[in-house]
Amino acid sequence: MDFVTGLPRTSGGYDSIWVIVDRLTKSAHFLPVKTTYGATQYAQLYVDEIIRLHGIPVSIVSDKRAQFTSRFWQKLQEMKGLGISSRRSCLLKVSPMKGIMRFGKKGKLNPRYIGPFEILERVGAVAYRLALPLDLLNIHPMFHVLMLRKYNPDPSHVIWYETIQLNNDLTYEEQPVAILDRQVKKLCSKEIALVKVLWRNHTSEEVTWEAKEEMRTKYPHLFNM
Repeated sequence: MDFVTGLPRTSGGYDSIWVIVDRLTKSAHFLPVKTTYGATQYAQLYVDEIIRLHGIPVSIVSDKRAQFTSRFWQKLQEMKGLGISSRRSCLLKVSPMKGIMRFGKKGKLNPRYIGPFEILERVGAVAYRLALPLDLLNIHPMFHVLMLRKYNPDPSHVIWYETIQLNNDLTYEEQPVAILDRQVKKLCSKEIALVKVLWRNHTSEEVTWEAKEEMRTKYPHLFNM
């Protein structure tokens, strides 16, 4: 992001343009701002005009001073409920994966959080170093703020890391616990038998429909209940 300054002041008091460019798509936003704006006003404008359309960015490159970028990120995190600080505890987001393949890939389930872990230090404007236990020493301890959440325990989303085998990319294979329903879906000239699967660490609102034969091959015990 960059700024065009020194412009004639409008009747609304705007005298600068805030230029925000997506490095991937090269699309740009041009937002009228005032030189009197602080980090709070910029963060609110970013939420209203950018995050509303594109979500929270992974990183930000700014031609302004590093101090401004740091304050801007801090305010942005506070507004989105991500505000965390050193020497406090936080939760780490992980991605449950189905053990079966679909179109050559393993499907994802809704994310879960493990922890809490102590925050050792802030690294730059958008990352934190965590104190991970010995069981997770294979995981790099530095994480982007979007991978973290304030430690406000929610039993439906927080799981004990000791109960899962976490991979280096923060994924783990989730296990099915029951088949709740069955149906046959017609697709063009063929019929596909499906089963409704309840997954461990997930609620009944998060059930998924899976191919019956793939589930029977990988988890035959579910069909003997």
